[in-house]
Amino acid sequence: MVTRIGHSAIRARDAEKTAAFYVEMLGMQEAFRMDNPDGTPNFIYISVAPGQFIEIFSGGTKEMEEGKDLIGHCHICYEVADIKAAYEELKAKGAPLDTEIKTGRSLCLQFWTHDPDGNKIELMQLPPESWQAQANARLYP
Repeated sequence: MVTRIGHSAIRARDAEKTAAFYVEMLGMQEAFRMDNPDGTPNFIYISVAPGQFIEIFSGGTKEMEEGKDLIGHCHICYEVADIKAAYEELKAKGAPLDTEIKTGRSLCLQFWTHDPDGNKIELMQLPPESWQAQANARLYP
């Protein structure tokens, strides 16, 4: 039935600024934009990888609540090939770095940042011993 994640949608206070973060800081590419019938911006599509996108809607005005007890979307994680290089690149670009690189409970390597609207972003490398890499090898031989 489901073959992969197609896109994740977020609403931004300033869609241009948020799109610029994903393109300039994280190295993604803008795929396309769509305007409303009246010509005002509706959304910007950012390509993460072939067939995978972030859909950034404009017009956000209210902050979302945050807390470990709230139900709903918590964060998004993007996989990187080299966690140390990714960390140093973001540091050099002046991106917010919320944590240092650490080994997660599943033995992945990870660190955290956030976009201009405070959406939490995990960057993760999957060494062979990580549970995710082992699951990938088992489920998709």
